[in-house]
Amino acid sequence: MSERSSSEMSVAAERTEAIAVRKAVIRDVPVMAQIINSFAAKGLMLARSQHHLYQFLRDFAVVTAGGKTVGCGALSVVWADIAEIRSLAVAEEWQKQGLGRQLVSFLLDEARDLGLPSVFALTYQQAFFECMGFHVVPRESLPHKIWGDCLNCPKFPNCDETAMVINLDRE
Repeated sequence: MSERSSSEMSVAAERTEAIAVRKAVIRDVPVMAQIINSFAAKGLMLARSQHHLYQFLRDFAVVTAGGKTVGCGALSVVWADIAEIRSLAVAEEWQKQGLGRQLVSFLLDEARDLGLPSVFALTYQQAFFECMGFHVVPRESLPHKIWGDCLNCPKFPNCDETAMVINLDRE
């Protein structure tokens, strides 16, 4: 039997703990910032300050493993007929286990509860969102109101993310 480091054993033990998705609370913010900004440093998403996360905390949900926050995502209402899934991230060591799917399902259920007919995402993970029922649309087809964050993006105006939409009333 091979020996494993204590950190490997710790991760293995956490993986046997209950996985849950819930609305974010104040204590989640530092970990959410760490997860999001680790991907932002690689150019894979927009960075978010803790200040921003506290301001928009009510938009966020988290996925936990054994009580430890391991991923997050937000549903941001843009207008009466559309919302955006944003800042969706799962810590690298927790990826490929369906946690991102659970987060998106939670956020889509929230959108349905609010009576929203559609949700969009701007993403580099097209295959993931296609598996969740989203389809690619021209970015220009989305309302101009969505581009507020884009002004702060280092890639603006040469965005290379894919715009995707799911129509909840057609599911």
